[in-house]
Amino acid sequence: MKSAIVALCIVACAFAASDKDSAVVRNDYQQSPEGNYQFSYETENGIYGRAEGKVVNYGKDEVALEVIGSNQYKSPEGQLIELTYVAGPNGYEAQGAHLPTTPAPLPIPDYILRSLEYIAAHPYVEKKL
Repeated sequence: MKSAIVALCIVACAFAASDKDSAVVRNDYQQSPEGNYQFSYETENGIYGRAEGKVVNYGKDEVALEVIGSNQYKSPEGQLIELTYVAGPNGYEAQGAHLPTTPAPLPIPDYILRSLEYIAAHPYVEKKL
């Protein structure tokens, strides 16, 4: 989870490094003693990012870091790329118009449907010897 955040920061820095004349306009970071944090940054050429991480209790002895954030920048083609993400106990979930989407599921083949119907009509009965 932390590696995903670091990777996103590296990507943003790489884009910032590609424009040598672009300066960091804003860079804020705050951290609480409990482990919660917030950061944001912005550059002259329009790269922007922010994230908020908080320690969340999921049970008596289960603690996890949950991070909610976003990044935006202009692609080399001039398209505005916006990415929002949530990283937590369920993994890393990113959303953005530029990301590929999963294809529609394929229909279940006829022979599989017939097999499932047969299994439903003839449940397994354990024979006692």
